[in-house]
Amino acid sequence: MTTTEHDLIVVGAGFAGMYTTIHAARRGLDILGIEAGDDVGGTWYWNRYPGARCDVESIDYSYSFDDELQREWRWRERYATQPEILEYLSHVADRFDVRRHYRFGERVAGATWDEAAHRWTVRTQNGLTASARWLAMATGGLSQPQLPDIPGRDSFTGEVLQTSAWPHRQVDFTGKRVAVIGTGSSGVQAIPLIAATAAEVVVYQRSANYSIPAFNHPIDDDEWDRQQQNLRRRRELSWNGSAGSPWTSHPVPFDEATLAEREAVFEESWRRGGVLFAKAFQGLTVEPRINDAAREFFERKLAERVPDPHVRAALTPTDHPLGTKRICTDSSYYETFTLPHVRLVNLREDPLVAVDPTGIRTATGLREHDAIVYATGFDAMTGALTAMDIRGRDDRSLRDEWQGFPVTYLGIGLPGFPNLLVLNGPGSPSVLSNMALTSEQQGEYALRLIDHCRAEGLTSAEARADAATAWTEHSLELADRTLFGSAPSWYTGSNIEGKARGFLPYIGGFRAYIDRADQVAAEGYRGFILSTR
Repeated sequence: MTTTEHDLIVVGAGFAGMYTTIHAARRGLDILGIEAGDDVGGTWYWNRYPGARCDVESIDYSYSFDDELQREWRWRERYATQPEILEYLSHVADRFDVRRHYRFGERVAGATWDEAAHRWTVRTQNGLTASARWLAMATGGLSQPQLPDIPGRDSFTGEVLQTSAWPHRQVDFTGKRVAVIGTGSSGVQAIPLIAATAAEVVVYQRSANYSIPAFNHPIDDDEWDRQQQNLRRRRELSWNGSAGSPWTSHPVPFDEATLAEREAVFEESWRRGGVLFAKAFQGLTVEPRINDAAREFFERKLAERVPDPHVRAALTPTDHPLGTKRICTDSSYYETFTLPHVRLVNLREDPLVAVDPTGIRTATGLREHDAIVYATGFDAMTGALTAMDIRGRDDRSLRDEWQGFPVTYLGIGLPGFPNLLVLNGPGSPSVLSNMALTSEQQGEYALRLIDHCRAEGLTSAEARADAATAWTEHSLELADRTLFGSAPSWYTGSNIEGKARGFLPYIGGFRAYIDRADQVAAEGYRGFILSTR
């Protein structure tokens, strides 16, 4: 089998992979892109379940690097649906001729570092082999689906669906008895639409999550014109903000606000919708008393949406402070549980025992279903990389290295793995920020490092072990100062049996991270070992 040779291999064709490919091509690099899907889109290629929608406003959840691109694409809704985002990414791919660099339908099996040549050799499951000086992993933080290990899971004879790998066809639930396992973001978005046609929906909930209405609406011409007039300022605020969006917390501190002012701020933040509620007051995810006030406001709102006290109690989160798991953004999620054909099974009270050929068995008995939908999320941040057999210097296995906890430098560099650049990896802002802008920042930073090495005649860049350890400890320390660090969530790996616990993304803020990373670059990439063969 012939091994093709390139300057750079990019794995993944989502926001980060496409940005990196576009800008590497502009630099004249020989690029090979490898993508498991049959087209561009990344997360938005795979997640086609009913109701799939972004929880970052459309105008912000888009590339900022090209003014003409920003002006020519017209978003239709405040929060874009999966089909619209995929359409946008396809438009970007067409406009910048991205697809010519990619091999689609190729899933990476492994990659091996050649110390003598200072090159990576990448192998796919279909037998493709390719070599490159640099390897950029744009594999996404939420791209390795997680199925629960339930006894009898594969014995079910009805239809089995997974939100993270939804069929590329219309799924008809009309007249069917449907089980949904999982009430994270995908479950919260899918359940109302499944219930719209199904004869019966039974939702199996392990942990209740906080969900705030999206208050979504079509963007009319007047609103679009206002957004365009304010776009430059909006982008400036986003790039200098803590989460890559223009929204900030109320300027008056919580302790200085009267009870009436607090109520007004919470109401205003609620009307913003979704994850933006957590920005009501500065310190909401740090100070328990502020978080408690937000929780009490949420519970009053929930009482308006779910009158039945027993159902409402089951839907009320009790195992984590508000905002320390990603707040879900919904459209009539809680109201769905007031419908006569929708039932909630609280697995904390009625544990799941097994899947049977005809349905799901809990401690209280068997419920028969025609279809089971698994909305059970991902092995986040690390799972896509540890699913591959990546071997660094001296045959070091990334999978083994991360059995403890992923140690990275700025989330991008890994000690023992030269020229392997992880985009939006553990130790970077990634999923805590607007992924469109973080993908731009990460891709550009990786390419700047490559530029520096090429200009200086260097053939490898590797994170120093001490620098990576210090960065990882700093990242974990910041999380421990907040309410995030101890909350059970996919941010900490607690949704995966046996996964090392620790807060995976960098919580110090998008702008603060950019400043730290730029300082490293300005000092000649301090913390990296730069060398030649």
